[in-house]
Amino acid sequence: MRLTPELSAAHWRRSSHSNTNGGECVEIAEDFPGVVPVRDSKHPEGPALIIPSTAWAPFIESLKAQA
Repeated sequence: MRLTPELSAAHWRRSSHSNTNGGECVEIAEDFPGVVPVRDSKHPEGPALIIPSTAWAPFIESLKAQA
């Protein structure tokens, strides 16, 4: 069983709230069952965080509540 998904062919999507100057950009990869890979767009070859899907939705909702 592979614990870390293979991300070399992942399709990354940048947050709509990222600034347009190339800084503070977060990207996520979709279509990974059970997890949401997250990375810093300034370092695409760097590590990605692998967030369980069950934690992702509450995390996003908490961010929206703070906005």
